[in-house]
Amino acid sequence: MTDEFVQSIKGQFLLAIPGLPDPNFAQTVTCMCEHNESGALGFIINRVHPLLTAPELFDDLNIKYDSSLENQEIYLGGPVQPSGVFVLHGPPFDWNETLKVSDWMALSNSRDVLEAIAAKQGPESFMILLGCAGWGPMQLDHELSDSAWLTCPISRDIIFSTPTELRYDKAMMMIY
Repeated sequence: MTDEFVQSIKGQFLLAIPGLPDPNFAQTVTCMCEHNESGALGFIINRVHPLLTAPELFDDLNIKYDSSLENQEIYLGGPVQPSGVFVLHGPPFDWNETLKVSDWMALSNSRDVLEAIAAKQGPESFMILLGCAGWGPMQLDHELSDSAWLTCPISRDIIFSTPTELRYDKAMMMIY
């Protein structure tokens, strides 16, 4: 096994292999937002937070919100930084602390994007996540070489239009 970084999977889905025993990642679709020699960062896009709603999150952050966001789901982005609030979103991309993931999607974790979303003045397409998935240097590369994951290109349709409970199966169909 080599310890040399080979290829980034930034901008791809990381799919748990069927039967993956780790409960943090079993049957997950993770949108990879960064992957380089320093490690990797991604967000699980198919696990809705079982208890927290957008109004509760906005209340906790003292952000006034539009009543149309009453049913906006909050996602469990991963087991790392479980109280960190992140937003995967489409354009515009000019928020504080924004990382461009693809030509149509970015990741932000600054208050200004949350305030804009709450006021219905933010990105048209978005998902709010708590926590993230992170890997240290070469950790994900070793897991990939051990065939612990499958990958495929990210899909705007799967992230922003497909019902949450269908995302894993639909992403798997992109591979097979």
